[in-house]
Amino acid sequence: MTEIIDGNAVAQRIRDDLGDAITTLEAEAVTPTLATVLMSDDPASETYVSMKQDDCAEVGIEAIDVEIDPDAPAQELYDEIDRLNADDNVDGILVQMPVPDHVDKQPVLRRIDPEKDVDGFHPENVGRLVAGDARYKPCTPHGIQKLLEAVDVDPEGEDAVIVGRSDIVGKPMANLLMQKAVGGNATVTVCHSRTDDLATKTRAADIVVAAAGVPEMIDGSMLSEGVVVIDVGINRVDAETEKGYELVGDVDFESAKQKAAAITPVPGGVGPMTRAMLLYNTVKAAGRHNDVSVSLP
Repeated sequence: MTEIIDGNAVAQRIRDDLGDAITTLEAEAVTPTLATVLMSDDPASETYVSMKQDDCAEVGIEAIDVEIDPDAPAQELYDEIDRLNADDNVDGILVQMPVPDHVDKQPVLRRIDPEKDVDGFHPENVGRLVAGDARYKPCTPHGIQKLLEAVDVDPEGEDAVIVGRSDIVGKPMANLLMQKAVGGNATVTVCHSRTDDLATKTRAADIVVAAAGVPEMIDGSMLSEGVVVIDVGINRVDAETEKGYELVGDVDFESAKQKAAAITPVPGGVGPMTRAMLLYNTVKAAGRHNDVSVSLP
């Protein structure tokens, strides 16, 4: 029988397990603090930020909400990041993406203090990840590692295929799975929009991570029996529902689960893990900044 990997349950366990680390910090008069910066009026972005703040409140992390007019000059965002970098009470900074078209994303990522970059996207932190000495693992790939661990899937010696090569998921996921470390040691193939005969690649995989942003592009015919499928995609497609749409992943769930030993649903799979690992990184950052040793789940 196919195991449906419950991301909500695993994320809740991680949030609960962070309690010991937060208690340790509180005993040293330290409250982990995350600043979220929103420069958008996109409803989805506003919702994501609100959910992250709710998560912080649940576990005892202080959340600072910074909102910037989307029409403001880029310098206003840079100045706000500089202010948060200089604030000793702020442990983590997250700038919600996407930023407006008139703001270049790369200077934004480079402006954040690498020690406060709890997303793990600053070039220094990317370099440390590739070198096998990650300061903060990017939240979604790290969350996927935790999901695999939760269902007793060890990537060591396995063939892993990642579909998608984004800076947020595909590239760091490949690096984590190939690392000579616990949760790694896999043989990794990265596929993308220029890959020839994708189905041949995915059928050869023991683990498939779908992160291309194309609705239901991978179906059961493209998978081998007993594969583990991690679906990162979340796509809105037209449907005869009350809202007029439904959310689907990059994997055709119904056909894929006929082949898979374990599979994540959409929603309720990878998404909750991304938010949980943001809390994890914020608590880790608070320990680093205040020289307090904390035990992380």
